[in-house]
Amino acid sequence: MKLPKVSAVIAAAALAPTVLFPSMASAAEQPAPAGVSGPDTASDTVADHDSQEALDRAEIQRILADKSTGRGVREAAEKALTGTAADLRHFLTVELDKQRQDDDRVEVTKLIATGGPAVKKAAGAALDGTYADVVKFLKEGQYTARAEDDDRAEIQRILADKSTGRGVREAAEKALTGTAADLRHFLTVELDKQRQDDDRVEVAKLIATGGRAVREAAGAALDGTYADVVKFLKEGQYTARAEDDRVAILVVIANKDVSPRVFAAAQKALDGSPADLRRFLEVELPSLRESDDRVKVSQLLETGGPAVKKAAGAALDGTYADVVKFLKEGQYTARAEDEANAAAAAKPTAPVQQPEQAQNSGTGQATQTTQTTQIAQTAQTAGAVSTNATPAPAVAPARVTTTTGITAPTSGQLAATGTDEGLGWEAGGAAAAVAAGAALVAVSRRRHAADS
Repeated sequence: MKLPKVSAVIAAAALAPTVLFPSMASAAEQPAPAGVSGPDTASDTVADHDSQEALDRAEIQRILADKSTGRGVREAAEKALTGTAADLRHFLTVELDKQRQDDDRVEVTKLIATGGPAVKKAAGAALDGTYADVVKFLKEGQYTARAEDDDRAEIQRILADKSTGRGVREAAEKALTGTAADLRHFLTVELDKQRQDDDRVEVAKLIATGGRAVREAAGAALDGTYADVVKFLKEGQYTARAEDDRVAILVVIANKDVSPRVFAAAQKALDGSPADLRRFLEVELPSLRESDDRVKVSQLLETGGPAVKKAAGAALDGTYADVVKFLKEGQYTARAEDEANAAAAAKPTAPVQQPEQAQNSGTGQATQTTQTTQIAQTAQTAGAVSTNATPAPAVAPARVTTTTGITAPTSGQLAATGTDEGLGWEAGGAAAAVAAGAALVAVSRRRHAADS
């Protein structure tokens, strides 16, 4: 049993120089640090610990210096700096990622509250996804969506501008119903094309409605480049309009019926700027004309007839259009009515018989007819009586011949009528009246004789 043990010892003794001597030789080759007698593992551990803490603290301070650091990360980092090295390490290895995810989600939520339609939509999709979707939105997606919202806002601003032409307006409204690419295409391509067309249409309108100077300048612009069109719309039309306005004011002054107030205001405008000319024609002149027209109607209200006064009062109670219509038409219609009424009042008219008057008139006519009949009978009786009386001797009437050869009747003879026919109905009526009178006298005498 001792032989194996001895063999083992001998083997160990034999192998020891081979193992130990190379190691000793290697250690001897390394230079020993100054002032150190041998290795000190505890000092190395403390140095490494201090170095790691310093590195962690520096990293946290760098995070705090970043303006994009969120509130959650900032608060946790500041708390870690007041703690131990372990707190620093725990923040960097555990808390930082957790707080950063929370802060990023909060940032996306803020963009939903403040962003435009595209930003809201993209932010909502990011929150519904993973944290990688949130990070991608914050790094890229929000800017793409914001560009779309900016394009949309720019198009809406163009639509809100009252000077925007029809072509631009229609193309813009169509783009708003499309995608982000449609919005960008409108702003970069369609807008300029449609704007040129609208500007040329505007110049054509001025040719149709402007004065002579405006028409000439507008025609020259259309015959030129688009730059000429733009220059005319920005400057040229106003210069030409001032010239036309000056001519229009001179026409107003030349009117013989212009009032002193209008004349004075027109002279003042002519001495002023182009803006003064335009203000006179668009503001002052209409106001002064309305005032003058109302004064004219008031004068007619005082001096006119009943119909004119009534029409003038109605015009003054209405709008200015009613006043103008009265001065142009109404006053003459009302005046004709007054003249017709005055003519009718001056012409005598027979009174209209009432039914009772008509009956009495009929009775009177019947009575008159009866009396006439009686008178005729009396005249006949008188004639009979006179025929029985002795007739008076006939006396030949004397005739007088005038120098002209015309025989004029003497007194007691009716004048010749120049005709061979008997007397007309006038003479017959007169004779009947004489006979009737004679008959009445005879009847009266006979009654008187009978009473005696």
